[in-house]
Amino acid sequence: MSHPSRIRFPSRLTLIALACSASMAHAQTTPIQDQLLQRVESLTQELERLKAELKQVQVTQQQTQAMAQPTATAPTAPATVLSSYGEINYSRPKDHSQAKADVRRFVIGLQHRFDEKTKLVSELEVEHSIASADDQGEVEVEQLYIEHQLNDTYGVRGGLILMPIGLLNTNHEPTAYYGVERNFIETAIIPSTWREGGVQVFGEHDNGISWSAGMSTGFDISAWDASSSETRESPLGSIHQELQLAKAHDPPALGNVDWRGSPGLRVGASAFSGGASQSSSATAKPHITVWDAHVKWTPGRWDLTALYARGSISQTSTLNQASVGSPYLIPKAFDGSYVQAAYRWQIGHGYTLAPFARYERYNTARSFEGVSAALNLDQPGTEAVTTVGANFYLNPNVVLKADLQRFKLNSGNNRLNLGIGYTF
Repeated sequence: MSHPSRIRFPSRLTLIALACSASMAHAQTTPIQDQLLQRVESLTQELERLKAELKQVQVTQQQTQAMAQPTATAPTAPATVLSSYGEINYSRPKDHSQAKADVRRFVIGLQHRFDEKTKLVSELEVEHSIASADDQGEVEVEQLYIEHQLNDTYGVRGGLILMPIGLLNTNHEPTAYYGVERNFIETAIIPSTWREGGVQVFGEHDNGISWSAGMSTGFDISAWDASSSETRESPLGSIHQELQLAKAHDPPALGNVDWRGSPGLRVGASAFSGGASQSSSATAKPHITVWDAHVKWTPGRWDLTALYARGSISQTSTLNQASVGSPYLIPKAFDGSYVQAAYRWQIGHGYTLAPFARYERYNTARSFEGVSAALNLDQPGTEAVTTVGANFYLNPNVVLKADLQRFKLNSGNNRLNLGIGYTF
């Protein structure tokens, strides 16, 4: 740090000597001596003034340094943060008598930062407005984990964690996706919102690569209900445990990797694989694997996305023996894919209009194992869904939505959807 130039002043002893000399000669003063005496007095006053100014400069410098270097105890961010998101939807199918309106979900989130490296993340969700023994609503803990940053690159988290599979599962607020409802691939093939209890190590690197890996609780194949259509709507969604007294005999492994090394581009893949019998004495020990590959590109105002996901269950021939004759046997494989394009127009006063189109194909029972053709007639076939609509953002945190959906196999599901959502 630079310092002000040091000013050398005459010492007090020198000035006093000059003053004394002047006083002794006062009796024989001349006009020249009178001028010298006045000059000495003037120099003394100037010295005192300069000393006062120097002291003020030093005080100002100390105050500036104190402001530039805040004390270590000063907080850098709020210790506790409250967040929320929610959506209200309206759906009018081809059969207008089946039109429905619903508080689809309401979520309250709470984060608390214990220090610069350690924080708590939690979310509590209510679905369908009312939860009771006589209603269809649910109250559930969506996330609850502790995250600790080991350094600028690596960290670890443990608790109830959203599985990093696909694009939507860990980023599912209504402002983050197009359309009133979430796409079918990331709800039917990859359960939404899928969470498990476990531990993850993660890293974010300067070259644009981010990743995570860990172990968690998994699926319980004994929960499969061969008489329920829910198993056909989402095979894994019907048997995931959500950390509700979860059986944990067979902890699966999971991981994901994404690359964002080019502006606006994200390319990645993820996988989850492990046993599902949850019992060392079970006759069949099935293994469940689900994985996806995805790409998202946002050149300028465009938002382009493509994703493919596939799941498989082993030893289904043995598992289905006890359910032969039931309408919904356990499939060996299920998969789906979608492509989506959106364009974001900036409108005056902070509004954004984002028209989009999405095409998706999925089959929740792609194939069966060890089942005769006569018993394989319950295969639903591959559904193809075209969705066209628009998101209208009042601001980045509030969105109005409208879309039309057309189904190839089950045209009775054709519908108009309207929705409003928010997040903060």
